[in-house]
Amino acid sequence: MTQLTLSIFDPNTLLPHRAGIAGLALALSVLPKENAPLVWEVTEDAVNLSWEGNDRDAVKWLLDQTYQITADGYLETPALRLDNQGHYTFTQGILSTFLQHSKQRSLDAPVSKGFVIDEGQPELKIDVRPLLNCYYTDDMKEAFNSKGMFKKEISLKGHHLPGLVECFVNGAYQESPEGFLALLFLPIACGYYKLPSQPVGGKMTARSAVVIPNVTNLTHWVRSRQSMSGRTYRDFRSSGTGESALHFLLQEKTLEDAQQFRVDYCEVYQLGKQVWDGNQSYLKQAVYRVQVNDAVLELYEIARQLFPAQVKQTDKGETWLAISKTLPWICDNLIVPKPWYAGFFGFRKRNKFFERKGLVKMAEYLNAEEQVLFDAVQGAFSNYLYGQYKQAQKQGRPMDYGQVTDKVIYRMQRPSTQQEFATALVDFLSRFRSKAGRAAGAQIYYWIHREANWRQARDLTLLAVATYTSKKGDALDGTEVPIESSTEVESESEDAEMFSMNV
Repeated sequence: MTQLTLSIFDPNTLLPHRAGIAGLALALSVLPKENAPLVWEVTEDAVNLSWEGNDRDAVKWLLDQTYQITADGYLETPALRLDNQGHYTFTQGILSTFLQHSKQRSLDAPVSKGFVIDEGQPELKIDVRPLLNCYYTDDMKEAFNSKGMFKKEISLKGHHLPGLVECFVNGAYQESPEGFLALLFLPIACGYYKLPSQPVGGKMTARSAVVIPNVTNLTHWVRSRQSMSGRTYRDFRSSGTGESALHFLLQEKTLEDAQQFRVDYCEVYQLGKQVWDGNQSYLKQAVYRVQVNDAVLELYEIARQLFPAQVKQTDKGETWLAISKTLPWICDNLIVPKPWYAGFFGFRKRNKFFERKGLVKMAEYLNAEEQVLFDAVQGAFSNYLYGQYKQAQKQGRPMDYGQVTDKVIYRMQRPSTQQEFATALVDFLSRFRSKAGRAAGAQIYYWIHREANWRQARDLTLLAVATYTSKKGDALDGTEVPIESSTEVESESEDAEMFSMNV
């Protein structure tokens, strides 16, 4: 008789093992115990398994009940209760992570699928290669001896566990039977995201992210996960690694009904092409451990609403989902954690066009200290604009708002030291005094005369200028300047999404 105890508090387990044990508990929660070839018990911190006969038959039965392939070529897991889009995102997520290598799965010829993202919007067309078979539906002979019993050490390929093994040249990852069994159910507990492509070696290559949760109570987590609704294609598309973590934690927070047992942190594996490997498309590029509070998640939820992904359509009727370029910058700040606007100095330099209307709304969520400097700068900038407007009137010409704004921004971003920036900002606030800046001398002094603060003050100052709007909704009362001074034109069509990973 075989008896195994998989505990999330076993000191020999890593985060993927603990999440895998949670996935196993979830899989068992929907299986009937009658006529099952094994017996199980799920407690708050462990899964206890026992069976008569050989190990291979028991594990094969468990996997057959957990993983199936549908007629449409999707990987089905009954415990997740997936709808059509959920089946796609789960299958595509696993194929770009745990099943990325051609030895781990076989695919059929491409077919076209259509998803509706928003009511009244064009249908999104995606090319899909249906799944025929995969590692989880195979017999896994490498784990058992000739008598069908577990080997003492089981070899696992590095490409099957992205991020767990630093490099495949170090050889296979050796696992115990308990660890091997836990990792078989890891995919059920994870979150999957498709990231925007990035250049590697001069070519645009696909990227993905897998999010692994830290589960501290199995029974509570299983109950919460059972109430999760299906994931849509919009949820699957992420603007970056930081957003992947925040979206996952926000989803977990929404499910939790007890603060004591909530998922307190997660790890995100960013996967993509590496120049030193010509075969695999989804190797580890970076790993982030993300632990944030409710305030950060609330701010992310606001940002996500202000910078949504949108379905775009060409003149030829081709559709794709356009992802925000501002949201990943904000999310990468939030997970550090830094102020959401940190690095605006560099962000604006890299992005000539950005979603200004959303930033105007985001500026409403500054804290009290930040608001003092922000209001002082915007008040001074308003007075500066008024002077420029009067000057343009005298000269009989329209005021070029973009040129005037760029002049002030250049003036504030040119300083490269704390002293130079303090001089530039004080000079600007003194020359164009505003009501908001009259009683703010002490706070502004604090911002610009501390080495640790001045770069943040520069970002906040540039943000104040770049997002300035008058009460009438234009840049300056009496001038015809819209909130959006320029419109970004999307010229980059979405990559065709297939279940094929060029390996």
